[in-house]
Amino acid sequence: MTEPRVLVGYAPDDRGDDALALAVRYARATGAALTAAHVRPPGWPARGPASVDAEWTSYLREQSTAVLDRAAERLAGTGLERSAAYVSHAHRGSGRGLAEVARDAGAGTIVIGSAPRGRRGRIAIGSTADQLLHGAPAPVLLAPRGYAEDPPDALTRLTVAYRRGRGTRGPLAAAARLGADLGVPVRLVSLVLHPAGLPARFRGGSADVVARQRAEAEQDLESAAEAVRADLAAGPTAVPVETVAADGAGIPAALGSVPMEPGEILACQSSHDGPLRKVFLGESSGKIVRAACCPVVVLPRGTTAE
Repeated sequence: MTEPRVLVGYAPDDRGDDALALAVRYARATGAALTAAHVRPPGWPARGPASVDAEWTSYLREQSTAVLDRAAERLAGTGLERSAAYVSHAHRGSGRGLAEVARDAGAGTIVIGSAPRGRRGRIAIGSTADQLLHGAPAPVLLAPRGYAEDPPDALTRLTVAYRRGRGTRGPLAAAARLGADLGVPVRLVSLVLHPAGLPARFRGGSADVVARQRAEAEQDLESAAEAVRADLAAGPTAVPVETVAADGAGIPAALGSVPMEPGEILACQSSHDGPLRKVFLGESSGKIVRAACCPVVVLPRGTTAE
C-alpha cells in the first residue's frame, strides 16, 4: 500500500508559496512525501475546428507545467525535492480538482493557502477552500496569509479545539495520532463563550456564570486529556498533553486569549451535519478558522485514529 502523501495546492502567487512553506514543514514532521498539484482550467468545448481547442489545451498545459516548475524551484534544498511528485490536473473548480487529485494520489492531508483578500496572519476562505471544506476526502490544512515570509523552523505544538458532545471520541483519537505523527506536544482548548455585556450580578461570587462554565469545561477537558494520553501511551511516541479553558464574548475573543507559538497548528472538527469521512465546515469551525492566527487543519467528520 502506498504511504499517504501531503498534497499541496500550488498557484504562482503568494498563497501558493504560503501553502508550500507549510506543506514542507508538515511533510518533514510526519516523514511523508510531498505532491505539488496545479489545477488548470479545462479546454473549451470544440464547436469549431478541433485544432483551436487542441492549441488552447496545449497552451494551458504549458502554463501549468511552468507553475509546477516554479514549485520545484522553491522545493530545492528542502530535502523533499527527490521524493516530490508534480501533478497538473484539469478541472473547472480548483478545490474540487484538488479533491480528485487527493483521492488518486492517496493524500493524507491537503494543504492550501489563504484567499488573497485575507488579512496578513489570518485565513480567508475563498472559492478553493470553500470547495475543499465542504467535501474533501482528507484533512484540509490552511496556511495564513504571509506564512512564507517568516515561517518557523519547525512545527512545535498541536492545539485541538475541543467541544463537548457526541462523536468526540473519534476526533480526539485522530488528534492523538496527529500529535504523535508530528512529534509535538498536544494541547486541548475549550472555548467558554458568554454573551457580550453580561450583567454584573452574573459575574463574581456564587452567581458567577462564567466561572461555573469554566469549571465544567476544565472537568470535560481533563477527561478528554486522559483519553488522549491513553491513546498516546498505546503508540510508539509519547508526547505531553495539556489543557486550557479560555472564555470570551464569542469565538474570536476567546480564541484570541489563547497564546500561540510560531510553530503552532490548530485542529478543529467538521460539523456533525456533514457527510462521514468528509470535511464539512460548520458555523463554529468556520469562526475558528477565520479567527486563528496560525495554520488550521480541519478534520473530516468521523475521523478515527486509523
